[in-house]
Amino acid sequence: MKRKALTMGAAVAGGIVGAAAWWRAHPSACPYGQRFWVEAPHPFITRGRLRAALAPEPGETVLEVGPGTGYYALPVGRWLEPSGTLHILDLQQEMLDHTMRLARMEGITNIEPRQGDARRLPYPDATFDAAYLVAVLGEVPDQDEALRELRRVVKAGGRIVVGELLGDPHMVGERSLRRRAIAAGLRFERRVGPRIGYFGVLRPDA
Repeated sequence: MKRKALTMGAAVAGGIVGAAAWWRAHPSACPYGQRFWVEAPHPFITRGRLRAALAPEPGETVLEVGPGTGYYALPVGRWLEPSGTLHILDLQQEMLDHTMRLARMEGITNIEPRQGDARRLPYPDATFDAAYLVAVLGEVPDQDEALRELRRVVKAGGRIVVGELLGDPHMVGERSLRRRAIAAGLRFERRVGPRIGYFGVLRPDA
């Protein structure tokens, strides 16, 4: 009986590892039907640490790529009040609709949704004071193109914040992010939080 239990446990563990490896090799956005993953508490990559990394100011125009159901979008929208705007972009209209329902319930009126692809951002050059994405970069099939697009739409002197968390099968480690940032014409300025759950602050290269 004990041997059978051990065998079953090993099979389950192997299945989890195999699934994680498959997800890592096949990057894709979290489906709306599995949104509980993006609604759960985010250890290390907390809202407070995002605020410290992003340093949003009231009146700024900011972009979030991959807002999910608004875990970060709603507080960021508040931080930009009264005259700032948060634009949110997601592949899935269901995620945008969910976030906007919550925003209306909370009386947040400065969030602008748009459906689109991180590899082809539907915004003009130098639109945003800042941009951020949390546990999203690794889900994009072409991370380098996504970073180049973020650099394009962020103003000179602006900042791009990338959040990553250990345990996410699509996690982008700090070394990989630094390497990709350089290739995209970005400078890795600093890390907020430990390597197992961090926000990387990037700046467009002069």
